[in-house]
Amino acid sequence: MQIRSAALTDIGKVRRENEDRFLCDDALGLYAVADGIGGLPHGADAAQLTVTNLRAAIAFAPPGSLPNLAQLTRRLNEIVFQLGLRISPDCGLGSTLTYALVRDGALCLAHVGDSRCYLLRGKKLTCLTIDHTVENEARISRAAGKTTFFDESQRQALVRCIGQHGPPEVDVSRLPLEAGDRCLFCSDGIDKTIDGMELAALLDTGREPGAILRALIDLANARGGGDNATGVLVFVDAL
Repeated sequence: MQIRSAALTDIGKVRRENEDRFLCDDALGLYAVADGIGGLPHGADAAQLTVTNLRAAIAFAPPGSLPNLAQLTRRLNEIVFQLGLRISPDCGLGSTLTYALVRDGALCLAHVGDSRCYLLRGKKLTCLTIDHTVENEARISRAAGKTTFFDESQRQALVRCIGQHGPPEVDVSRLPLEAGDRCLFCSDGIDKTIDGMELAALLDTGREPGAILRALIDLANARGGGDNATGVLVFVDAL
């Protein structure tokens, strides 16, 4: 499989610190975005610890192997939770985590939080993840016939993260890849600012992955840059 990839992060125009972290490693076939949770202390520490331990786990595994992603993600959660007990016992700390391993021609994806993974195939853009927010959890509950209410002011609050008390439910999926696919992992500094049609148009250009990410982040900043913006972009050139 031939892959081109790039990663880029930017502090934005408002935040005092960049709490986003990423992984982009073609040799390991590992791509990830982690976003330290706003409103909790030490978000950057949570995100950094998450990606550091994720990379170490994949690097020390047999080459090309596929670990149990749900179990691995829960181990990462426990590591960050224990850090929270030490440095932020009153509030805890947390991070989102959306990552994938490319194995045997497929994208093996794990997701907790509201960072996203998009797939552009042909001209069609698909979001492969669901934000783990109060609003979305309520929507799922209602679809199952349950009566659910929530405070409108909390609708975007996360209900799952890396660092939470107790093991998180992890969304895990496997997607066979096709030549020409483009996969974008991003923090909400991008997806909350740029809509799906714009994302599809920017991804569907002849530019290199790094240039496309620069255009995405420049657009997010031009619209106020209200949050850190991070993207990892993977091109599948051939299988």
